[in-house]
Amino acid sequence: MTKIIQISDPHIVPHGQLAYDRVDTAPPLAECVETINRMLPRIGLVDMAIVTGDLTDFGSAEEYQRFRDLMAPLEVPYRVIPGNHDNIDVMRTSFGDQTWMPRSGPINWVQEFSNLALIGLDSSVAGQSHGHLSTQTLAFLKESLDGMALKTVLVAMHHPPFLTGKHKMDTQNLRDSSDLGEILSAYRGELRLICGHVHRNIVSLFGNVVCQIAPGTSHAVTMDLRPDAPNCLTREPGAFLLHETRNGLISHNIPIGQFDGPWLFYPDRG
Repeated sequence: MTKIIQISDPHIVPHGQLAYDRVDTAPPLAECVETINRMLPRIGLVDMAIVTGDLTDFGSAEEYQRFRDLMAPLEVPYRVIPGNHDNIDVMRTSFGDQTWMPRSGPINWVQEFSNLALIGLDSSVAGQSHGHLSTQTLAFLKESLDGMALKTVLVAMHHPPFLTGKHKMDTQNLRDSSDLGEILSAYRGELRLICGHVHRNIVSLFGNVVCQIAPGTSHAVTMDLRPDAPNCLTREPGAFLLHETRNGLISHNIPIGQFDGPWLFYPDRG
């Protein structure tokens, strides 16, 4: 049984600043790390964590160093992929000591476990909010899947390829996604696409593939489905996802923090 934790959209800013002048994003990421570490004895061995983009708010070296400092206590190995708020050149330098970080080109990588493979893809477009997968990235994905021998696969990228009903965010989703859909739909094993960007737990089909968006660690895109709704954030409780292989892939939404309990439903019955 393989377990993968998905953290998304921490948006770390420099010391003394707030994301969008509203949110202190560092304490929620630190609390996320603490929550994971505290829960490990109950959820079992986690093979890897992935952060699905927007590690930082402005893509500066200071922000990436602060992100790494906040993640350092995590008792699980982790990898990252970029989002639209990231700078892949600065990210590459900031993670230059990691063997999985590509030395050039898109930040794509693959990690195989005994019964699952995790593929990280770079959907970022320099200077833009929307996502796009380059020809090089699509070729990397196809070649990786061709070598999987029907193993269960999680494909991770920042931008979701489907419409969520949040118009302002949907204009910034993945564009030119037909080639991606063909590659994913052609895979004969179990495959799930996991994303970030919208800061909410949302599940939909993309072709014949289940696609799941992860919540953010510190704030959410406001739940407002009116066509003319402005792009707003709400300081809802953060969460992360736990994906695991049992009889197929299942995913758990785990809120960040410490809560009252656990209490037996019927303590007098043992």
